[in-house]
Amino acid sequence: MAPKAKTARVSRNPELIRGIGKYSRSTMYHKRGLWAIKAKHGGAFPRHDPVAKPETPAEKPPKFYPADDVKKPLLNVDKFDDKYFSKESAKKTKKGEGEFFEADKEDKKVLPQEKKDDQKTVDAGLLKAIESVPDLKTYLGARFSLKAGVKPHELLF
Repeated sequence: MAPKAKTARVSRNPELIRGIGKYSRSTMYHKRGLWAIKAKHGGAFPRHDPVAKPETPAEKPPKFYPADDVKKPLLNVDKFDDKYFSKESAKKTKKGEGEFFEADKEDKKVLPQEKKDDQKTVDAGLLKAIESVPDLKTYLGARFSLKAGVKPHELLF
């Protein structure tokens, strides 16, 4: 079925000028039949019971939320500072030619066990957080490169 065409609402009290009707208030009272409604209900207009309002929560949520999420530390990283990552300086001594080549073979840097343990504790918390977000592990493992003509500041992720 086709929708019905809307008709303009016509007032029972045509306006003489804007805001002033042709008929008085008492004439419109009789014309609308309000006297019959009052008579039917014992001399008063019928009143409806007020609709019960739903219970409002004790505390309203805030109107504005902070722009950034509150950061929670994933684990204790207080001992990691600039000194922790600094290189140990070895005293330089003049070496002969034979000692120079032998020193390169022996000069392999080996991380202390303490730093390896620290890395494992940090990784454990990070891996748990990464696994909780779907597809984050594959995203972080994906290769990223720019082609010629691609402007990094115009990229959308």
